[in-house]
Amino acid sequence: MIGIKIKKHTEKHTEKKPKKRKSRINKENFKFLSEIFSIKSGIDIPFLFLVMTILVIGLVMMFSASYPNAYYLHGGDSFYFIRNQLIFAVLGVIAMMAISCVDYNYFHKWAVPILITSFVLLILVLLMPARNGVHRWIQLGTFGFQASEITKFAIVVSFAHFITLNFNRMHTFKYGILPYLIILAPTILLLALEPHISCSVIVILLAAGMLFIGGVKLKWFGIVLGSIASALLYLVLFTNKLTYANNRIAGWLDPFSPAAGVDTWQTKQGLYAIGSGGLLGLGLGHSRQKYLFIPEPQNDFIFSVVCEELGFVGAVIILILFALLVWRGMIISMKAKDKFGSLLGIGLTAQVGLQVILNIAVVTNTIPNTGISLPFFSYGGTSLLMLLAQMGIILSISRTSRMEKN
Repeated sequence: MIGIKIKKHTEKHTEKKPKKRKSRINKENFKFLSEIFSIKSGIDIPFLFLVMTILVIGLVMMFSASYPNAYYLHGGDSFYFIRNQLIFAVLGVIAMMAISCVDYNYFHKWAVPILITSFVLLILVLLMPARNGVHRWIQLGTFGFQASEITKFAIVVSFAHFITLNFNRMHTFKYGILPYLIILAPTILLLALEPHISCSVIVILLAAGMLFIGGVKLKWFGIVLGSIASALLYLVLFTNKLTYANNRIAGWLDPFSPAAGVDTWQTKQGLYAIGSGGLLGLGLGHSRQKYLFIPEPQNDFIFSVVCEELGFVGAVIILILFALLVWRGMIISMKAKDKFGSLLGIGLTAQVGLQVILNIAVVTNTIPNTGISLPFFSYGGTSLLMLLAQMGIILSISRTSRMEKN
């Protein structure tokens, strides 16, 4: 009996051996997946919360600003703009969470292909039919997107890639200036041919900021930026190549008494909306200027509707949320585990901050009208999708950053 019991026990023991092999295979699979996905720790919850909060507020305000235009211009369909925006918002959040699980260093390896893709798209867009006198959209059937959205991302990724490789030689011209001039010069030229001055400004500012952080000597920094700024200023002020930009500068200087042929209607109506909002605003949905006074209020001038409906207090709260988002993004980036992560995160965060500052400056007529969208608020499906995907990269950086996870 004892022998039988021992035998049965031995048989049971031998039956468990295949399960151990299966477990070993699972561990190997898990190790392989962990090399692809950065699942060592959780994402930064405060940053995610700020992104989602701004996104929800942006969608609410976009619907409020857009439904009169949607009703009058799209056959009585008040939900035309918000329906499209919601689809891309859902896709964007899914993309953000998926990308947050991917190791961001894969963008290090794919930096050059992304940059080449950007150049191809900037050339391809020039072959597309013009809209309102400019070549900015690539249309594929019913789907269209702006090539410049890819360009901004490509500049950040490629600059982070090359600065990381040449970090200890950034003080020299060969490694600290030349590679970036080779990238920046054709990019600005192609954007000028569209023409797309607002994107050119953002690209130049992003490039300058990343080079400054990378350690470029101030003398090279000043010479290159001065040359680019001088070239753009010359084209705007002394040639007819950018006539529309000259008109916008003239309208900016005196929006309420413009010269003949200078259209300042959008700027004036936006300022009226801001002024009528007062301290507490007219109430959500109660804007008057969005009723066909502000042209396309769901786009670049959506912040004027925000000010009219939510007032000074509501506008300040939204700006504080953006400031917190940028601050948190910078903290995550500065505590990244490597230089590439830091530079990539700073560049992507700075893009959001720059667009917010420039959009508010345009709406308040602090700078000429340059057609810069307000992140998470302005209508544009591919722009929102791209923006949320970039936030996913910052969340990916946060997984391995040297900071407390709340």
